[in-house]
This record gives sequence, C-alpha cells and structure tokens, in this order.
Amino acid sequence: MANLKAGIIGCGGIANGKQMPSVKKTGLVDLAAFCDIVPEKAEKAAKEYGTKDAKTYGDYRELLKDSSIEIVYVCTPNRSHSEITVAALNAGKHVMCEKPMAINSAEAQKMVDAAKANNKVLTIGYQNRFRSDSRYLKAECKNGVLGEIYMAKARAIRRRAVPTWGVFLNEYEQGGGPLIDIGTHALDLTLWMMDNYKPKYAVGTTYHKLNSQKNTGNIWGDWNTEEFTVEDSAFGFVVMENGATILLESSWALNSLENLEAATILCGTQAGADMLDGLRINGVKNGNQYVLKPDFNAGGVAFFEGGEQKPEVLEQLCFINAVLGKGELTVTPEQALVVTQILEAIYESASTGKPVYFND
Repeated sequence: MANLKAGIIGCGGIANGKQMPSVKKTGLVDLAAFCDIVPEKAEKAAKEYGTKDAKTYGDYRELLKDSSIEIVYVCTPNRSHSEITVAALNAGKHVMCEKPMAINSAEAQKMVDAAKANNKVLTIGYQNRFRSDSRYLKAECKNGVLGEIYMAKARAIRRRAVPTWGVFLNEYEQGGGPLIDIGTHALDLTLWMMDNYKPKYAVGTTYHKLNSQKNTGNIWGDWNTEEFTVEDSAFGFVVMENGATILLESSWALNSLENLEAATILCGTQAGADMLDGLRINGVKNGNQYVLKPDFNAGGVAFFEGGEQKPEVLEQLCFINAVLGKGELTVTPEQALVVTQILEAIYESASTGKPVYFND
C-alpha cells in the first residue's frame, strides 16, 4: 500500500527536532509539502525530509488546497494552532497538532467540533505518554494497582532553562510561558494516569520574579529581559468533581534543585507512584512497606511491529494507525481539551485572584 502523503505547517524547532525526523523514521508517510512564513525554512525542510517533488508554500491555505495531502502536522506558534487545525480538518485532512492544543478552551473546542463534523482524526502532540515508564505506570493504574488516585502532583520544574529562541517569550503568540509550554505535558500525563477528566475548580498563581534578572546562568544563554513577557513560573491547585486533588508546578526559572519535567506523582488508596528517581511504585504488602523500581533497560513489550521505538516515533505510529483505521488514538482531542481548560483556569485565577469553577 502506498505511503500516506503529509504536509508540515511550520518548519521551526519542533518540526525539525521532533515531528519530521519521527515521521521519516516510521517509513509510512511521505512528506510532500512544507509551509512556513519564512521561505528558507520550508525549502530547507523540503530538501532534508521531503520527497523529490516536494512543494513549498508561504501560506498554509495554499498547501491545504492540495487534494493529494491526506494528513497535516501543525507545528506553528500556539496562537495559530486552532485556526490552522480547523482549516485543515475542514479541507478533509487528518491532523496532528503540537501541544498545547490551543491558547484557550474556546479555540480548542473549535478543533474538537471540526474533527467530529468532518469525521477526521485529530490528535495532540503529548509524546510523553509513549515513554516506557509512562506506559508501564498507565498499565498499573488501569489494573487497579494504585486503587483510587485521590492526590497527584504534575511537575514541570526547570531551574534555569528558559527557551530564548523563536517566540517562546512572547505572550501574544504563545498564550503563556512554562505553564502552557511544559506544564501542559505534566498535567496531561497526570490526568491520563488518573483517568479523570472532570475538574470542579482551580486556583492558580503566576510569577514574573526572575524575568528582569541578568547574568542568569540560563543553559541557553541570558534571556532578553524586554522580550520576556510571559511568566517565569506558575502553580495550580485543581480539585476534581470526585474530590481528587492535583497540584501543578511549572517553571522555566526557579531557585530549586528539584528539577523534574513531564513527570507525575500519584497517591492512591492501594499504592503510590512517582518519577523522582526513575519510576517507583510504593505500597504495603504482607505487612511491610515496599518500593518497586522497574528496569526499563532490559527491554519490554514492542507495542508496534518493528520493536521498541522512541516515544515520538510511537506517537507517530499510533496516529498513522488511527488514520488507517488500524487502531485507536492514545491522545484524544477531548482529553487535550480538558488540559487546555485547566491551564486557562489557572491563568484566569492568577489574574483575578479568585478560584475558577468549571460549571459556571
């Protein structure tokens, strides 16, 4: 069977660092169209990852007119995720959109609605679900090993790792800083493990405490203090309808030695789990406390033909199989919508100083 034909919209860092190499690795998709507002980026991507007759565009609308393109990857700044995704779905394309889903829940809802209206596959780039430790822990949660998970921490803490390139520091383009950038991964992972997508209310705080500092020790060099308009850290307290509590911690710059990103800590009635030193599951058995630490260096289940792959490649295989009708999505747009709803509520609470109720 012929490979699927795909188009890449946005040929910047995430496209080059994740999407295009992982798509190429599957061997199941031909990258036949590339779009970027900077022509040189699209041309470079086409030469490196495209088919011999790959086309380049400066306007995504022109790419979407190509009837041969079956799937589209949206790798643009956050503000345009919804606009481009909805247009692609309406043009009859299946879509993988990079995280976060959108800058607010209203825009995310448009994406969900468009996928349903056009009967097309839509998924969001939460590749951390495909890590070995994540898959193992999800299986344990599904099997009831942890019991009822009633308290969790979603952690995305960097000590000094502020991204200084692209538009990461631009609040208008991105909708926020570390909360929407890396906090979104930790929150997605936590909600997925809990299998709980019914938030009741959220309280949040955001900080701009380190934005103006110089000689920062940042791993990618000092940031431009005038451009750094997003928060440097943000924290949320979320209560779910069933009474469960989630603490969300995120930072690009924080005076803390607890560096842990895209991680979850779970506390259940039967056992607990964390990712503080690799995956650890703790509980009590035969009257004694225990800690189980799986060894992921010894190999494991090959979830797709061809053996074990990197998380971003497994993510692609899952999406492709869903498009071909050979499997189900691991990341559904409805789940990603709830992540966006919670992030939006934390930002709103930080702005107003009041809790945000989801059913109001």
